[in-house]
Amino acid sequence: MLALSLGFLIAFGLILLQVPIATALGLIGFGGVVALNGLTPAISMVAAITRESTLAYTLIVLPLFVLMGNLVAGAGVSGDLFRVAQALIGRRRGGVAMATVAACGAFGAICGSSVATAATMGKVAIPEMRRLGYGDRLAAAAVAAGGTLGILIPPSVILVVYGVATQTHIGELFAAGIVPGLVAIVGYMLAVRFMVWRDPAQAPLAAAAEKLVPAQLISLWPVAAIFGIVMGGIYGGLFTSVEASGIGAAAALLYALTRHNLTLRQIGEIFADSARTSAMMFAIILGAALFGEFVNITGVHEGLLALVKESGLPPFGVIMVMVAIYLLLGCVLESLSMILLTVPIFFPIVTSLGYDPVWFGILVVVVVEIGLITPPIGVNLFVIRSVTPDIGMSAIVRGVLPFIVADLARVLLIAAIPALSLWLPTLLFRTPAG
Repeated sequence: MLALSLGFLIAFGLILLQVPIATALGLIGFGGVVALNGLTPAISMVAAITRESTLAYTLIVLPLFVLMGNLVAGAGVSGDLFRVAQALIGRRRGGVAMATVAACGAFGAICGSSVATAATMGKVAIPEMRRLGYGDRLAAAAVAAGGTLGILIPPSVILVVYGVATQTHIGELFAAGIVPGLVAIVGYMLAVRFMVWRDPAQAPLAAAAEKLVPAQLISLWPVAAIFGIVMGGIYGGLFTSVEASGIGAAAALLYALTRHNLTLRQIGEIFADSARTSAMMFAIILGAALFGEFVNITGVHEGLLALVKESGLPPFGVIMVMVAIYLLLGCVLESLSMILLTVPIFFPIVTSLGYDPVWFGILVVVVVEIGLITPPIGVNLFVIRSVTPDIGMSAIVRGVLPFIVADLARVLLIAAIPALSLWLPTLLFRTPAG
């Protein structure tokens, strides 16, 4: 326990000092095994884990889903999504902010990245809301909070990382994220309504919105088709998540090639950027695997489980303690760091208490989402600040507070009612056919 505590604190400190996550976790994992078992076993462990973690067949989904999201995002679909959402619900008071949340959810379903969703939608939605008379607090907060949906609504890169790290079925994780994602969109819309009720100056009485025309829907059908083929194929059992990622990437490439606003040079840059992102994620997975092996060697799981049993806390109380830890970590760490640092420690305890690993994965991602908009290190807050430098950070922070309250309510709802996460996976993957 002492060795792990020291290793965890050092890794935590290195990440706070902006040492790359992969480097921090890999160094602590290797150094911890050296301290406990010696240099030769540590070198053998690095060789074995490098082969197992980077050559895993299921990891093919990472670069392919990243490429799919980048190609669709580069084709400029964010503007089309926003215009359709605005035409549907933009006429009511606060409706354009609600449309922004809905568009963020749709874009996140394609992109799979919260930061990319916040940055891309921020460039489209915030100028339009400000032009229509929306207050800066509401405009910035709607995009910052809506951007967090990118790591929950499938295909989510974070869910893939969790699935690989815990050997949890990725298709079930994708299915489990849909209902909580829809709950999040409704919660954020209620937060918009609250802000408008509390401060009517944040939104005009009504915003003029264009009528929905067939051309707007036609512009979105290729994206809807890509999403439908990928997700429908996985849920329908037509192909695996790995095969789906390849089909989705190929379809996204075809879509990008047919869009006149993208040149071959730009498409090449998208491929290069996707390769860099994928290489970074593979390095992070390797570092996390080394850290996880160090955790296993310390035997901390048995010690913590014994401590939990002796504490007298009910299983739900243990989950709430974990949620509280994630909320605290979210103030100082970004999402991937939190998951990779804590899942190797918490996951064995959760499964030994009888909880479903798919449900726990969704709960973790939902709690981690809050960290994306929690000061002082909320990544999406800084993304919005970089997109609109004339909006002060204090205004952004004050704006996201109602959205954080909506997120906390959603965490309690998902923790108390596991069926919200498990209904679709059970229906699609666990119910015997016929």
